[in-house]
Amino acid sequence: MKPQYILAIVLAIIIVIGGVYLFVTPAPTDELPIIDPSQVGQPFYENATPNDIVVTLPFPGAVTGKEFSVRGKARGYWFFEASFPVILLDKDGKELAIGLANPEPAGTEWMTTEFINFKADLAAPQTYIGPATLILMRENPSGLPENDAAVSFPITIEY
Repeated sequence: MKPQYILAIVLAIIIVIGGVYLFVTPAPTDELPIIDPSQVGQPFYENATPNDIVVTLPFPGAVTGKEFSVRGKARGYWFFEASFPVILLDKDGKELAIGLANPEPAGTEWMTTEFINFKADLAAPQTYIGPATLILMRENPSGLPENDAAVSFPITIEY
């Protein structure tokens, strides 16, 4: 067999192996994994991931007072006109409080795809003690359901 044919066969084998490798190997991604909501103490992400929004306080399962701050970081596209809604529900799904998360410090540029620190202050009714659900919703001025996104988790209101 001529050396040219051997070289052509070896190159063809290398190209086939390389092609198979490219199609079988998953592409790398910068996104963080979606957290399984069945894990106790983990937030539930709806149409979102920790690569979109991260809540640092209160943490899932935390016991809070009736007045508390919600802090974390979210991508700029979660904001519209420098805010997005934060809702506190009681154990039956009734609204206890609603607030707005705003960039922190005030005046931070929110029209970006980068993470922006936020803070929202909430106050549950003085008469309420018990389990609650905290929901942070992406501001959706379009009203289109495909643009809705949220992160939620349980907390307890006690003092």
